[in-house]
Amino acid sequence: MRILITGGAGFLGGSLARTLADRGRLTGPSGREEAIDELVLFDQTATASAPEGPRVVSGDIRDPDVLARLFERDFDSVFHLAAVVSAGAEADFDLGLTVNFDGTRGLMERIRRQQRPPRMVFTSSIAVFGGDLPAVIRDDTPATPQGSYGAQKAMCELLLNDATRKGFLDVRTLRLPTIVVRPGRPNKAASSFASSIIREPLAGEPAVCPVDPGIEMWIQSPRQAVRSFVHAHELDGAALGANRVLNLPGLTVSVEEMVAALGRAGGDTGLVRWERDESINRLVTTWPGRFDPQRALALGFEGDAGIDDIIRAYQQDWGAGAGA
Repeated sequence: MRILITGGAGFLGGSLARTLADRGRLTGPSGREEAIDELVLFDQTATASAPEGPRVVSGDIRDPDVLARLFERDFDSVFHLAAVVSAGAEADFDLGLTVNFDGTRGLMERIRRQQRPPRMVFTSSIAVFGGDLPAVIRDDTPATPQGSYGAQKAMCELLLNDATRKGFLDVRTLRLPTIVVRPGRPNKAASSFASSIIREPLAGEPAVCPVDPGIEMWIQSPRQAVRSFVHAHELDGAALGANRVLNLPGLTVSVEEMVAALGRAGGDTGLVRWERDESINRLVTTWPGRFDPQRALALGFEGDAGIDDIIRAYQQDWGAGAGA
C-alpha cells in the first residue's frame, strides 16, 4: 500500500506517520489488511517529525505541477491534514481560501484521475459551527461557521461528500475538537493558547491567555486524535452512509479548569497571565463547547477520560514538567 499524509511536517502529521510506521498495515483496496509499502509525507517544508523511512516531499498544495509530481503513482490511502489554521485564515482570507479550499479541490482533482479511488481521511473542525447555537451540538445540528476557516472547512466537507458520491474517492471527514496539549511553540491557530497555558508553565515559562476564564472548549488529546484518524480509515465506508462527516468525541473543559489542572500536574499557575485579546476572544466564543456525538460513539470512536489524563499523557509523551 502507498499512503499519503498531507501536512506531514506538522505535529499531528508526524505523530500519525509514526503510528502508521509502527502499525505497518492498514485496510487496503482489497478490503483486507495489507502491508504499508510506502509512506509519503507532503508539506510546504522538507522537514518532518516522523520516523526514518517515509519519503518526504515539499511543495505548495496549490501548485498543479507539484501535485502532478506527487501523484506520479497512485495512492491507496490519503490522510489530508494540510491547512492554514484558524487565525491565519481569518487574517488572510485569500491565503486561507486558496490553501484550504482550492488546495483540497486540487488534491481531489488529482485523486479522481486514479484508476482506483483511495480511502481518504479529511480533518475538518468544530469551527464549522458558530453563531446562535443550541446548548449542545448534535449530529444533525447544521454547520453555521462564523469565521473564514470554518467556512472553508464546511465547503470542503460538501465537496468531498459529493466526490465520494461520484465514486472519485472514499472519504471519512472528522470534525476535530481543539487539540490539547500540542508540543512545540504557539502557532497561528486561534486556539493555540489552550496548549500554551499548559505547555509553557510546565516548562517554567510564562504564557498569555487571551480569552475569558469561563469560556468552555471541546477538546481532545493528540493521542486520541491520531487514534481517530486510524479508526476512521479502517471503517467500512458503507457504515457511514451518504453523510461522511462526523463530530468526534471530546471533553468539555473551561479555560479556568485547564489552568487548575495545570496546577494539579505540578505547573505554576502564576505563570499564566490573563490578557484578553478581543479578536481571539470573539472568534473562540463562536465555537461550541458541548457536543453529543452519538454517531461517532456508535461507530467506535472514543474520547478522553479527563483533562488531568490529557496533561499526564503530554508529560509522558514529551517529558514535560513535574511528574514527567
